[in-house]
Amino acid sequence: MASTKLCPCGRGLPYAECCEPAHLGQPPATAEALMRSRYTAFALDDDAYVLKSWHPKTRPARIEPDSKLRWTGLDIIGTSGGGLFDAEGIVEFRAHYKDHGKPGDMVERSRFVRSDGQWAYWGPILADGSLSNV
Repeated sequence: MASTKLCPCGRGLPYAECCEPAHLGQPPATAEALMRSRYTAFALDDDAYVLKSWHPKTRPARIEPDSKLRWTGLDIIGTSGGGLFDAEGIVEFRAHYKDHGKPGDMVERSRFVRSDGQWAYWGPILADGSLSNV
């Protein structure tokens, strides 16, 4: 029987119907769906998926998880492009967390690009509008 536990990404769907298919290898159809699946991977400590969904040109060799950091919620602020027929997209989001039990949040405008026909995370767009990791 499939789990009915709600997906951490905040869409209100069970994990099995939301981000789990992406984590099991089904490519997300939109940049926003990839963003949500990456957030969920962070929340579930699935470092392998986080790295796999990162564009090869900007992907770090590894990520260092923080055992005291827990992701607690995601709000999508806005999107630009990133649809079924787009080559690029931007997703702006606010991710909520607790770090050593203390609440906080981070806001990021992320760039996503198609790589081999699938969405990949490129990196954050910096405050001055430039791209990081380029």
